[in-house]
Amino acid sequence: MKIKINKIVCFIIVVSFLLSTSATAIKITKKSENFFLKSSNDDKISDYCPNGDLKITFTLKEIRSLDTIDFLSNPDFYVKVFINGVEKTSKVWNNQNYVKEEWSTTVDIPEDLEEVEIKIQLWDKNYGLDRLCDLDNDYDLYPENRDIELVYYTKTGHWRGDDAIQRYLDWDSRGDPSGYGRLNGCDDNSIYQNDLDCELSFDISQTDPDGDGIPWWTEVYEFKTDPEIDNSGEDEDLDGLPIEWEYNWGLTYYQPRRDSKWEELWIYHPLIWNNHSNLDPDNDGLDNIEEYKAFLEGFPTDPFRQDILLEIDQMKDGPNGEGSLLPGLTDDLLRDSYGKHNIVFIVDNQGKVIEFDKNTSGWKGPELQQIYYKYFLDENISNWRRGVFHYAPIIYNSDDYVGFMWNSVVGNWNGNWDDPNLQNCSIRGDCFQLSTNELDVRQYQWPLYYKIAQKSFNKEKQRAIVYATVIMHETGHVLGIYNSNVPGCDNRTGMHPWQINWWIWRNYKSCMNYGYMYTFVDYSDGSNGKNDFDDWNNIDLTLFQIEKNPNYQKK
Repeated sequence: MKIKINKIVCFIIVVSFLLSTSATAIKITKKSENFFLKSSNDDKISDYCPNGDLKITFTLKEIRSLDTIDFLSNPDFYVKVFINGVEKTSKVWNNQNYVKEEWSTTVDIPEDLEEVEIKIQLWDKNYGLDRLCDLDNDYDLYPENRDIELVYYTKTGHWRGDDAIQRYLDWDSRGDPSGYGRLNGCDDNSIYQNDLDCELSFDISQTDPDGDGIPWWTEVYEFKTDPEIDNSGEDEDLDGLPIEWEYNWGLTYYQPRRDSKWEELWIYHPLIWNNHSNLDPDNDGLDNIEEYKAFLEGFPTDPFRQDILLEIDQMKDGPNGEGSLLPGLTDDLLRDSYGKHNIVFIVDNQGKVIEFDKNTSGWKGPELQQIYYKYFLDENISNWRRGVFHYAPIIYNSDDYVGFMWNSVVGNWNGNWDDPNLQNCSIRGDCFQLSTNELDVRQYQWPLYYKIAQKSFNKEKQRAIVYATVIMHETGHVLGIYNSNVPGCDNRTGMHPWQINWWIWRNYKSCMNYGYMYTFVDYSDGSNGKNDFDDWNNIDLTLFQIEKNPNYQKK
């Protein structure tokens, strides 16, 4: 009997052990299911890169001056980077407003170091006194806070601090509106003050032997992938976006409570399906799938920062030399103006060459639609660029205006705007044209006036300002600014000082106002008093997505 009791006791102990093990297994399984939302593995790792030496590389992509840095010349930029206390200094780029040459530097760090402090400074070299340019929000007004301080995590390859991924969540919309890897000195609202504001684009990476850009710890503990195999292009959750895109944009850091430890938050995770074709967190009219497609073609889109994409196709010269190319500085002037407001204006001007036409019909004629179909859509009405890029053909001459917005049409249309078959078409207000025949001579009509108003004696810069104002003006129409909702816009009786309405609308300092046309590359912010209008807060970047005929179904 005693033996039987012992057997029973042993049996109970074994069953209890198995049940407790099963319960533990169930608990672990549940934890792993929630692991995707917030990483909770706090085990100390002795080597965050066991398949190589742990090195961190800082890559400078671009520098742009948004203010007048030097009054007598262009700035002489150089960069200082401090990685884990190690100082690295770039070369000096002399007399350049825009530095588009990449520069990188690499620092070895201890293999067990999870958090790495990084500081970024942008300097203007001067004889005897170099000046620190502004890249930060600079809220506390101390000069040393014009630089950028980051904390880089070797286990995830992401960083937080003065630059971070903007979070557009129901419960938290804080973050960095200038974009991840993009710094903007105007973030302290010094847009219209000379505060040495600059823009700097950069990237930070670390040793990654398999070349997919995902660190060892994240592959092993988070994604359960092989850290020695390049996983680029894989789409485990079948949501249309590959692992490297969701990794790059899906992770941010947050503090659950004030003064608590920073924790990882996965907004997008490569193992959790998201409806990316309906996600547009920055409300710029581009869903995540479209942002990714543009990125694949080399355009620096950011799903958490507003972008405007514009394709420009230029008409070839005529037999007698008619026509001209868009001035190279035009792109930079547009990027400066939009960039100060954290809208990145991205131009694809390496497109097709339009066959020369001495006179192209206006917005009601069929010729612009034919150009749109042939050169923009590549004769494919399902081309993914429709609804992603705006379109601006640069033609020689129009029988209408020097520049005007027009609606693209796709579907069963015969070229007649009065045709009732328009109800079977898709119509979008996403295009505008410019005519070089008139724009190229604009600054010569009143040369002294344009030299003073444009603040330049350089003819090529004057020409670039003319083109930039027209592109920004027509883009303003595409984004929803019209005479019908802004009376000072497109007012032909206010173009010159000898017209009464020029004085009425002079406070409306915007390129949408004909009185500032060809001289002023900016919209108004509404701060100039009576009869001014706030263009910047009223533009709608999603407007060009709206189909004018909601009943149209693309075949």
